[in-house]
Amino acid sequence: MLNHEESLDLLFRALGDRTRRALVQRLVRGPASVSELAEPLTMSLAAVVQHLQVLETAGIVRSEKVGRVRTCRIEPAVLRAGEQWLGRQRTTWESRLDRLGDFLADPPGTSEGSTS
Repeated sequence: MLNHEESLDLLFRALGDRTRRALVQRLVRGPASVSELAEPLTMSLAAVVQHLQVLETAGIVRSEKVGRVRTCRIEPAVLRAGEQWLGRQRTTWESRLDRLGDFLADPPGTSEGSTS
């Protein structure tokens, strides 16, 4: 089993490609067959399958084959893990920016109550 950091690496690497992000956006609306996913794209079915394999390796997408049709669906837990990581980063940076804003609003050597 992959550790948390490796899972995040795979997640963000997979989402770093515009085609894979488009596939994820489509799958958020609901499961779809590989041919349905490939239809709006200007690439071969084999290329779409390769993109889907990257998403499956990252755990973002799960697929199952019934007869001749492979259906893909989103794995929300993996996307939530990425969202939680981003949320923690956002909180850290917002705190830092708030402190910077306070510092810039009241430069050293001045105080709010002083008169000149």
